[in-house]
Amino acid sequence: MRGQEIWSVSDVNRYIKQKLERDEHVSDIWIRGEISNFTRHSSGHMYFTLKDGESRIKAVMFQGYNRFLKFVPKDGTKALVRGSISVYERDGAYQLYAREMQPDGLGSLYLAFEQLKEKLAQEGLFAAERKRPLPAFPRTVGVVTSPTGAAVRDICTTIRRRFPQTQILIVPATVQGTEAPASIVAAIARINRRDDVDVLIVGRGGGSIEELWAFNDEGVARAIVGSRIPVISAVGHETDVTIADFVADMRAATPTAAAELAVPHHLEWRERLQKQEQRLHRLLRIKLADHRKRLDQLQNSYALRRPQRRLDDARQRLADAQMRATTAMKQQLKREQNRLTHQEQLLARSPITQTVQKERKTVAHLQNQLAQLIGRKVAESRLAWSSSVAQLDALSPLKVMSRGFSLLYKEEQLVKSVQQIASGDKLVVRLTDGTILAEALTIEEGKTDGSQES
Repeated sequence: MRGQEIWSVSDVNRYIKQKLERDEHVSDIWIRGEISNFTRHSSGHMYFTLKDGESRIKAVMFQGYNRFLKFVPKDGTKALVRGSISVYERDGAYQLYAREMQPDGLGSLYLAFEQLKEKLAQEGLFAAERKRPLPAFPRTVGVVTSPTGAAVRDICTTIRRRFPQTQILIVPATVQGTEAPASIVAAIARINRRDDVDVLIVGRGGGSIEELWAFNDEGVARAIVGSRIPVISAVGHETDVTIADFVADMRAATPTAAAELAVPHHLEWRERLQKQEQRLHRLLRIKLADHRKRLDQLQNSYALRRPQRRLDDARQRLADAQMRATTAMKQQLKREQNRLTHQEQLLARSPITQTVQKERKTVAHLQNQLAQLIGRKVAESRLAWSSSVAQLDALSPLKVMSRGFSLLYKEEQLVKSVQQIASGDKLVVRLTDGTILAEALTIEEGKTDGSQES
């Protein structure tokens, strides 16, 4: 023993455990056998032995896996069990750690299903990004199913109830047996040659796994993927899952549910349209109220209520401007006269002729500038006054009245509606050149062509 490494029992069991877990052959394995010594622990875990005519192996299936089982295992059940082989270190015993279990007999079909599912998934045929949306309002719905089954009746009844204007095109197909896959593929190809089909339902009613097996066929799956028309898969009941469900653009739990997915309910859309109409009416009422408020503000504005006052104010401002301009010109003229007098005095005292001539030129230049300044001031003031008068004249109700319109008053209040007047009321009609006293004889509402009597 000198120089040799000595292992503990735990080291040996751990080493064997690691060896087994690294072995690809036993890390994911299917085993066929008969269940014996079956025990369900209070924790929910299942402990059993899997045996054949010559050997046996212990197995455990933890509660996290066995809660998905669709059958109840018991002693004597022949089963296909999927899991991995490892060592339970404490006892030094290897055992099967089960993850899936199927009754033997259905196991071969299940294995074929899983293998095809994995193959098509790797090709990306199940990817969500390749799924197409269904049309909101299909004109024609195609149906590939048995023409005599309950599924086609459920689909037709549901579509006619929900959206009666949609047409239904039924392409018969065999949906059970060895001839079913080819029949389904041919029906899908036939309906894809038409241009008037918007959505396609492919499926059948419920049944056993063998009866539904045509929809696990690879050819059927690829026909659904290759369809230019969006496909809804409707196979069996809610618990039945097929390859067709994975590759279709939409999976329905039942044929009836497929019809509900294919077409909207006309009553639901009618209700949505009514809500939209109510919302539009509400928005229009709010908008109309805003415009009425704005109109009232304009009608009650200072410019429209007191146009003469605006004109008087403008005239007053013009007069003030003319007065200021006159005063400024007089002051400027006086300064220039003083300066001229001063220059003349200097000239009188100076015998230099050149100085006199220079000063005369200066005086003439200043007089010219003064005349130009006075002219500009007067022109600017006149232009401002004319602009103000034109603006006020355009806003004046008198301008409108000069074109043939008049104002109607009742007790010095302007009449805007026939509802303000009663038969026999005394009225005053104001024109541009005077007023007319009138009496209301007949009141007629709703007329705008000038035929109302007063």
